[in-house]
Amino acid sequence: MELNYFLILSAFLFCVGVYGVLARKNGVLVLMSVELMLNAVSINLIAFSALNHSVSGQIFALFVITIAAAEVGVGLAIVLLIYRNLKSPDLDKIDELKG
Repeated sequence: MELNYFLILSAFLFCVGVYGVLARKNGVLVLMSVELMLNAVSINLIAFSALNHSVSGQIFALFVITIAAAEVGVGLAIVLLIYRNLKSPDLDKIDELKG
């Protein structure tokens, strides 16, 4: 397949992720949108790695997947603490936690 298809798919996923981060109020949906953006970056890395016949892009994609897993763990812990204190995962209500 051509590189253009992968780049278009990656750009679409990244744009959907940016829209989700900017438009959503729910903490879990924001985390899912960040995951979409990281997956778009991984697709780009692997596509360019295949184009250049090297393994370096695939190795960086593995690092991105590892960072994404750590981000999910920390992010979900933060969202759960917000939900426990406010009874809502709404990110606009975080200002109420100020002391």
